[in-house]
Amino acid sequence: MSLTGVGDPEQIQGGGVTANLFPMLGVEPAYGHTFTPEEDQPNAERVVLLSEGFWKRRFGSDPNAVGQAVSLNGQNATVIGIMPEGFGILPPDAQSPRNIDVWLPIAIDFSAAPRGNHGLRVIGRLKQGVTQEEAHAEMSAIGRQMDSEFYASRGFGINAVPMLAHVVRTIKPTLVVLLIIVGLVLLIACANVANLLMARAVAREKEIAVRTALGAGRIRIIRQLLTESVMLSFVSGALGLLLAWLGLKGLIALAPQNVPRLEEVSVDLRVLLFTLVASLFTGIAFGVVPALQASRTDLNESLKEGGRGSTKGAHSLIRNTLVVSEVALALVVLISAGLMIKSFLRLQQVSPGFKPENVLTARLALPPTRYPDNPQVIALYQQVLDRVRNLPGVESVGSVSHLPLSGAYTSGTVTVENPPIDSPPASFEADRRAISPDYFNSMKIALVRGRPFDEGDKADGPGVAIIDETFARRFWPDEDPLGKRMRLGGNQSTFPWLTIVGVTANVKHYGLDSQGRETVYLPYTQAAPIARSMFLTVRTARDPQSLAGALRREVWAVNPDQPISSIRPMEELVYGSVAQPRFSMLLLGSFAAVALILAAVGVYGVMNYSVTQRTHEIGIRMALGAQTLDVVRLVVGQGLLLAGIGVTIGAGLAFALMRLMSTLLYGVTAADPGTFVGVSLMLAGIAVVASFIPARKATRIDPMAAVRRI
Repeated sequence: MSLTGVGDPEQIQGGGVTANLFPMLGVEPAYGHTFTPEEDQPNAERVVLLSEGFWKRRFGSDPNAVGQAVSLNGQNATVIGIMPEGFGILPPDAQSPRNIDVWLPIAIDFSAAPRGNHGLRVIGRLKQGVTQEEAHAEMSAIGRQMDSEFYASRGFGINAVPMLAHVVRTIKPTLVVLLIIVGLVLLIACANVANLLMARAVAREKEIAVRTALGAGRIRIIRQLLTESVMLSFVSGALGLLLAWLGLKGLIALAPQNVPRLEEVSVDLRVLLFTLVASLFTGIAFGVVPALQASRTDLNESLKEGGRGSTKGAHSLIRNTLVVSEVALALVVLISAGLMIKSFLRLQQVSPGFKPENVLTARLALPPTRYPDNPQVIALYQQVLDRVRNLPGVESVGSVSHLPLSGAYTSGTVTVENPPIDSPPASFEADRRAISPDYFNSMKIALVRGRPFDEGDKADGPGVAIIDETFARRFWPDEDPLGKRMRLGGNQSTFPWLTIVGVTANVKHYGLDSQGRETVYLPYTQAAPIARSMFLTVRTARDPQSLAGALRREVWAVNPDQPISSIRPMEELVYGSVAQPRFSMLLLGSFAAVALILAAVGVYGVMNYSVTQRTHEIGIRMALGAQTLDVVRLVVGQGLLLAGIGVTIGAGLAFALMRLMSTLLYGVTAADPGTFVGVSLMLAGIAVVASFIPARKATRIDPMAAVRRI
């Protein structure tokens, strides 16, 4: 909507609702009141509710804004209330709830509304005791009845879904995968700590033996060691909480803007309680095994051997098991990150069907009160295009009703005249775009055959259309579609026939990972109803952002009250279209790096401890003639064996779990052999390096000193 009369003209996002919506949701305004049934009538006085964010930004949080008049699309409206902070409902383009600036009564007489208009979303609250399944079954039955009664059994239906599921549907798979990965990294870290605690317990065998000799019971020893483990876990949890608090703003800044309720993410009481419980659980769960092992110290053997107890075999088995677990879990995390990185790289290589470099975009929406007639709409755009075209540094300028990757689109039924016998049904749903003659040139969209629109395609001239390759392949895969005819609407449509004069390359409109559907391009002079809102596309010879100010001035020179919004480079839209996979890749990559480091530390710790415990054995081997290479092979071989077992187990786990990621991937399968093999070899190589350092230490053992200590 166009807001005027309060500072500079501005394009804002409006939402139309029925008067009973807010009471049904249980939402009360912060100031004023919500809509009454009388205000939600077609001829009622125009009223408006302001969102809390818009009220702060435009009215400076002034409570006296209630009762003021604003001009929306050239019509006066009275502000009757301010909505509470954080309230929002997803608008039709499924973007962030924060996009809604003002709420208005929808003011529709539903008894007279056409049944072909399906532009509304319906929200309902279930009665007490009614399940989601029962509601869905009842709504489905109503849909089938309506389909038979009003739509000639063409497949009209109603699908009732929980509102929460609808809101989080695009981000939920990503969050589930990330939650699993976080859990795996936590397990790896805990296994590492358990290994270190076991090594520390072995080093404290003499101390524990002395405590036992002085009368300390086994329960007391276990309690002491568990207390130390839990305290260590609590301190680590507190440090992690501090790091989370410090890094939260940066994480939110990296997150894609269409994540629902992103602004509500904070380190609150729930996070504190979760951290407390998680710290307590991990401290006990991964401290109990080292504590039990340490409490079984053989008093006589420990004191006699100077602290080298008799449970080294059991300790070694547990430590090796923990290392194998670490490697297996690390492999799952690394494969997840590898698949996401490979998918993102494939996505980056996808051509959007146009060249976004050096293109500046901006949106104009013409209010019907100021431009009630189609000739006025056409005249304004012609004046704006002519003025912008003459700006220094502008190579070409075009306009389109729905910009690729902007989240906006219009679609409708189209009908092909005399389609081939073996083709799909003649009437089907297709996207519609109104464009100016230079749009393809400004966006560098390839014209495969035929001609672009020109100045001769006037409002009163013969109807023409350009289709994309997907449309052409649907009906004429083996013949030339030029000269064929189609029209908007179904079989009974009274719209004039349009002659196809050109075929363009496909454009990625909904996302780089989406195929999209058939598209029809219409001259904006012949499609003024969908051309009231248009995006300018300005190709420049320099930084496009430097022309933003000049673009505003040229628009305001034609009409000083005309808002111009969404001024941004086209590259920004392309960058934003892959924000979610980029965010997932960065997080998974970070977790994978942590998992890799922890796994390497785990292998190193076990092998280093093993070398220390086997000093006498290695010394004897060297005294009996073992060479340096033999010792290195012995130690590295043990580390590689543990890593190999872990990789084998981890590959099986990854193969079973990666199916959860299939919806997040593009151009790569969840069982991609290259990723599995490459990550496995990398992890095995890291294990070799982590084992080689203790192996080098083992080669420096003095055989005579080791033998003398026996």
